[in-house]
Amino acid sequence: MSRRSFIVMLPLITFILGLLLLMLVFPKESLAAAVRGVAIWWDVLFPALFPFFVISEVLLGFGIVHFFGTIFDPMMRPVFRIPGIGGFVMAMGFASGYPVGAKLTSQLWKERLVNREEGERLVSFTTSSDPIFLIGAVCVGFFHDASLAAIMAAAHYGGAVLVGLLMRFHGRHAPSTPPVSAPAGSNRVSVWTRAFKAMHKARLEDGRTLGVLLAYGIKQSLNLVFLLGCLVVFFSVVLEMLTVSGMIHALKGMLGTFLSMIYLPSSLADPLIGGTFEVTLGAQAAGNMRDASLLPFKTAAAAFILSWGGLSVHAQIVSVLSQTNMRYAPFLAARLLHGIIASVLVLLLWRPMEPLRAAITSALPASGMSSAYEPGAALWLRLLPASAAVFASAIFILFALYFLHSFLKRLS
Repeated sequence: MSRRSFIVMLPLITFILGLLLLMLVFPKESLAAAVRGVAIWWDVLFPALFPFFVISEVLLGFGIVHFFGTIFDPMMRPVFRIPGIGGFVMAMGFASGYPVGAKLTSQLWKERLVNREEGERLVSFTTSSDPIFLIGAVCVGFFHDASLAAIMAAAHYGGAVLVGLLMRFHGRHAPSTPPVSAPAGSNRVSVWTRAFKAMHKARLEDGRTLGVLLAYGIKQSLNLVFLLGCLVVFFSVVLEMLTVSGMIHALKGMLGTFLSMIYLPSSLADPLIGGTFEVTLGAQAAGNMRDASLLPFKTAAAAFILSWGGLSVHAQIVSVLSQTNMRYAPFLAARLLHGIIASVLVLLLWRPMEPLRAAITSALPASGMSSAYEPGAALWLRLLPASAAVFASAIFILFALYFLHSFLKRLS
């Protein structure tokens, strides 16, 4: 190990040894924090994420995502400075959540379909929460208010698109990957025909039956869900150890003072500090804040936490990027930018979207979702219609961008 590498690793080694020492000094608190992390994973994350992970694997095998990737292909390069295949990653990233976008981008880099700068742009805005987690775990599970789904989705996914537009200036002097040559006569074929052909080709190349796809999807989804659960437990213990040692209290005090200086509630320091380490813990802390008058700020804090992703998500992304020559710094800057944009959008859209929130609330059953969240089948019976609406809205936005680009191209 070189001297430079040792200097870089020394703080991490010191932190791990300090964490181990704190766990030995406070074993009861460490165990209680781990149990809380397991409860969050089992009661909220597992029922909210596992079915969607399985469905996404099946859709990938059937070529549905290749269909959407072909549809979005014409607008990715001029709008985001990313090759057209990035439309596939964008659709999957928004639908499946982190860290799917980074994994797919890594695969594109290995196949030399994107270069380093294009991959960094792509990862920066396709790393987002999936609709199921945003609605089921955060709005329903933590805030107990499904009417927040519309404004949270608009701020989170709208902020991701804005980050993508801003990140097109990243590496502005870097060369672009040359476009793949289209087959002869393909310009005469509509994009819809090519999309269906791409879906059919992907299905034939996959060749697996529905039973095999389900078995593979369940196996892969279990691995990913258990990985997420382990990260939740680990960062729950880290956060508790930092709390009992007094470090979190000092950080909250400094952050609370800063928030007061910019005329924001100092009580937001608690969820923001928690969300720095793990998105689930931070979002839960924001939802548990009892002051109802702070609901807009609580929602903005949750939007920031979802967009930042937490160090647990960053750890997943770093492990994926380590297999490529893509750098972590642009991703880190994009996460901070996405968090700020999303939280500002929540505050800007709060009053304009009040009628929509009221309509969603009136459409829910009398019991609503204000009581404790309901894991299992009851959660999914309430969740699927709202989740489908959010996913359809995201697809509509992407179609609108495609048609807008086509219209502007005809005018030029």
